[in-house]
Amino acid sequence: MEFGIGIPTAGDSWKVAQRAEELGFSHAWFYDTQMLVADPFVAMGAAAVKTSRIHLGTGVLVPTNRIPAVTACGFATLNAMAPGRIDFGVGTGFSARRAMGLGAMKLADMEEYIRIVYALLNGEITEAEVDPGVRKKLKFLNPELGLINIKDPVRLHISALGPKGRQMTARHGAAWKTVMSGVDDGLAALNGMRKTWTDSGRPAGDLYASAWVWGCVLRDGETLDSPRVRAQAGPRAAVLLHRAADLDMEGWINTSPVADSVKDVLQGYVEAARTFAPADARYLLNHTGHCIAVKPEEDRFITAELIRQTTFTGQEQDIKQRIEAMRDGGLSQLVIPIVPGHESAIEDWGRIAKAFR
Repeated sequence: MEFGIGIPTAGDSWKVAQRAEELGFSHAWFYDTQMLVADPFVAMGAAAVKTSRIHLGTGVLVPTNRIPAVTACGFATLNAMAPGRIDFGVGTGFSARRAMGLGAMKLADMEEYIRIVYALLNGEITEAEVDPGVRKKLKFLNPELGLINIKDPVRLHISALGPKGRQMTARHGAAWKTVMSGVDDGLAALNGMRKTWTDSGRPAGDLYASAWVWGCVLRDGETLDSPRVRAQAGPRAAVLLHRAADLDMEGWINTSPVADSVKDVLQGYVEAARTFAPADARYLLNHTGHCIAVKPEEDRFITAELIRQTTFTGQEQDIKQRIEAMRDGGLSQLVIPIVPGHESAIEDWGRIAKAFR
């Protein structure tokens, strides 16, 4: 089983990737949420020259925010800097699009985007829409000059929660990404993906599955509502708040499981969010700090119970037992996001990861 690090992209994210490599992590995934963090391609370029083994990937890129020719060129450029170590993580856009008041893009459009990017990376001539309603033939014109690298593979990882997304993952033979709160929901999602994979005729052993899980490794006597724990695990717990407010504001369905024990907390946040300004763009404040920090407006709603329900926070031995269950269930990679200002948490997770090598 491999371990990856999720990085809220910054200009100096190479430092986290470099330390992750030293600690034996296999992957560093860079957020691609333009209104929340820095640009991943710039940061991955710096990480590419500061590392030599760790894989560097987008976690995850949202197709509507970059035209496919630019994305293909970005990956081909990174691939020249770190041959064979570049990964293309892609999704329909939860964080990146909701931060701009938009719902997820259509899966069919994402699949077309993937087709174009890989046709270009494979050195093919392909047709793509380059202006609204205008389709043109495209290809890399002089890859033989060595300015880019389209010889080494760039692995595709698709973030897919629903059945149609899982079917797309199987069609492409791609690696699969998901987000989990606990072992039960993680194994249920993994089993669903495995069934879709094998039903499509692919060998079960060929499925590469990764899951993102936030959390904090507790110190002796530390509680779930301590300041350090709230800082490291609170941003993930807050996602449930943001989803609840999105449902109230925009009607976007909340696909995350909601335990009865936190429903009152979520409703309290929804009522608070109804006062967010500007009134015609309440999503701006709702998604401020999304997955990276707890903002003042939601601080009182980040309860110990919400952290327990949504993260892998616990004593080291408890966390190891949860990871063992996921490993035994067939998970290929566990990704641990690191929040800004708490980069030292990578040492805790590195110690846990070492126990599984």
